[in-house]
Amino acid sequence: MKCPKCKKELSEKVKIGDVKIDHCAKCGGFWFEKDELRLAKDKEAPEAKWIDIEIKDKSLNWFQFDLWKDSLKFKAKKGIRYCPVDEIPLYQINYGDTSIEIDVCGICSGIWLDKDEFKKIIDYVKNKAEYEALYNYAKNLAQETKEIFVGP
Repeated sequence: MKCPKCKKELSEKVKIGDVKIDHCAKCGGFWFEKDELRLAKDKEAPEAKWIDIEIKDKSLNWFQFDLWKDSLKFKAKKGIRYCPVDEIPLYQINYGDTSIEIDVCGICSGIWLDKDEFKKIIDYVKNKAEYEALYNYAKNLAQETKEIFVGP
């Protein structure tokens, strides 16, 4: 397989938990086969397992989950990089509401991440998990306080 960015052979493997990911020694990018990004994310950020990163959209033969609940914000455009497996153009998609742009194959559901993008995704999902936990705690506390004074 050839690197989508620099066209060198993806000859290295990096292990995250039980997942072995193809890695480009030259540019530092990673090729995640179907579901590998989700599995690696769950290993690195177990507190954010509920944040699903599977990407699919009818027009691209994918479904969209959690990070793209608002279909108006979900935008995909054909990129200039090619899938190392299927040799077709990858689609560029922003990861949720971040500026992290990932490259996704519409056939094999593989995902290309440039150097440091996996770390940025992990930081994002950890912060999102913390925010959601705090938000839901405050929301539930307010509801319970209200119920004390006015009843359920």
